[in-house]
Amino acid sequence: MTMLSVAGVHTFYGNIEALRGVDIEVGEGEIVTLIGANGAGKSTLLMTICGNPAAARGQIAFAGENITAMPTFEIVRRGIAQSPEGRRIFPRMSVLENLQMGATTAPPEHFGADLEQAFTLFPILKARKDQRAGTLSGGEQQMLAIARALMSRPRLLLLDEPSLGLAPLVVRQIFDTLKRINAEQGMTIFLVEQNAYHALKLAHRGYVMVNGRITLSGSGADLLAMPEVRAAYLEGGH
Repeated sequence: MTMLSVAGVHTFYGNIEALRGVDIEVGEGEIVTLIGANGAGKSTLLMTICGNPAAARGQIAFAGENITAMPTFEIVRRGIAQSPEGRRIFPRMSVLENLQMGATTAPPEHFGADLEQAFTLFPILKARKDQRAGTLSGGEQQMLAIARALMSRPRLLLLDEPSLGLAPLVVRQIFDTLKRINAEQGMTIFLVEQNAYHALKLAHRGYVMVNGRITLSGSGADLLAMPEVRAAYLEGGH
């Protein structure tokens, strides 16, 4: 079953066309990644899926329902959660309070079990649960941003640059956890990343975006092997 379908989507910032007829599909239970250079339009696509900015043309469907013109809060209620670029945690709130904020759209009777699951995935958050989120390391803040998104019990998890600014060891940890979430929970994940190597190694399928257009698509392994992908996104193929 197709969980997310983006068909012919155009998005504008004023007179600037940021997305130019984007077509993407994410199947239920898949990890799909979108790679591309900074400024290619990757984050704009995630924000457009969530309704802000709204698509000027084209259609976005989630689980078969047209969500193109829906407000963001309605889209979230249907089961889409985003861990945004730059984490955007609530720095003055504790780790626990951040996780409570993530759970506001989920049935309250699941909170205890969902919290325990978040702490199982990211044990450091349990140790830091009463600590102010703004005092966490960058890697811990990223873990919190992902855990907060999962607290809403989403059917589709959108991740925007989860490796940004993190040490290689922490990046590996986070990508291993995403693989685990997908394998154990069947979580559908759409991942936007500049770290093409880690993203394509993790993903079942991938897309390449250049200047607001999809230029390549294929399995993660096929894209990793393409000379043009290696030259543009894998440091000249090394």
